[in-house]
Amino acid sequence: MRTSRYRWVILGVATFTQAAAAFFVQGIGAMSVHLRRDLELNTTQLGLLQSAAQLLPLAGLLVAGRLLDRHDERWVVGIGALVVAVALAAGSAVPGYVSLLVVLLVAGAGYSTVQPGGSKSVASWFDASQRGLAMGIRQAGLPLGGVLAACALPSLATAYGWRSTLAAGALVALSGAVAFMAFYHRPPDRRPVATTSRVRPALLREPYMKKIILSGASMVSVHSGVGVLTVLYLHEVTAMDPASAALVYVAVQCAGALGRVCLAAWSDRHGAGRYACVLTCLAAVIIGMAVLTTPVGRSPVAACLLFVWLGFFGIGWYGPWVAYAAESAPPDHTGFALGLAMAVNQVSVVLAPPVLGLLTDLTGSFAPAWALLAALTAAAMTLTARL
Repeated sequence: MRTSRYRWVILGVATFTQAAAAFFVQGIGAMSVHLRRDLELNTTQLGLLQSAAQLLPLAGLLVAGRLLDRHDERWVVGIGALVVAVALAAGSAVPGYVSLLVVLLVAGAGYSTVQPGGSKSVASWFDASQRGLAMGIRQAGLPLGGVLAACALPSLATAYGWRSTLAAGALVALSGAVAFMAFYHRPPDRRPVATTSRVRPALLREPYMKKIILSGASMVSVHSGVGVLTVLYLHEVTAMDPASAALVYVAVQCAGALGRVCLAAWSDRHGAGRYACVLTCLAAVIIGMAVLTTPVGRSPVAACLLFVWLGFFGIGWYGPWVAYAAESAPPDHTGFALGLAMAVNQVSVVLAPPVLGLLTDLTGSFAPAWALLAALTAAAMTLTARL
């Protein structure tokens, strides 16, 4: 009974660590007006800031996956979150834009262990009947970190300058690292799996992995686009002031957190399986992005409602998706399979913000960016529905 109760402690700690490690990077979108003004950035450069934190995980997620299959999640995740804290603390003294990019690169390397490690730790404590709900709650840590960051960082940047936000991010990430190392341990009935097999890129040929990668790549692009462009769109297209636009961004992140929990819980009971829930999210995103490209999207009220819709489905998709990925992987390669899927997704995470920013700068409009995301999502839905 104590073990049954303690799994909820594990879930709470894993969720908190996820939110703490992602806190600063998830707040970049909310600070977009401040950063662009103080550092004299264009939209493309702003997108590169978002990408910098995601570049090293291209390889780091694969390394983290192998480490997680061989070592205790407590130390792999805890040390990774600690690296994020140290990098952000150093970043509070950086002189400008280029140095900030370097700091975010290092923070991204540390964060590589937090995402797959937290997912594996929760999957190991919960059986299939509640795994979707648990994964959804844990994955809600990412948008919850965004909510807290959107509430705190713009005000902090206004009062004390943008460097102070990195110091705050360092303290939050440190608290996540300490909490995970203090409270996490493996389930009593599970011991480290001795695996001597080589890294298995053959997993990429499996039908389930193709579904995971195609849907994930399109939806992380949507998540990145919503993160980096929402506040700017509301400010420049609907004439909303930066403070109000940041509050809408808070609502978008809250909707994403709610979506991750509700959609994952729904996937526990969906007769057609977890991936049917992912397909529903793909369809909902296509609708939302398409409407944003029309004159309806220029209305402040309509735009706010559309972004909340995109938050629920365009961020919430991750709950059922990661549960599907964890359950589809071979038992002795769960960490590597999660790391592999997330590493391939990182290509989109890295490319999407600067590409969408450049497209916006070149055309002088946000509509082409929304149209591109809608087209990518439609392609992923069509291809994966046939697998």
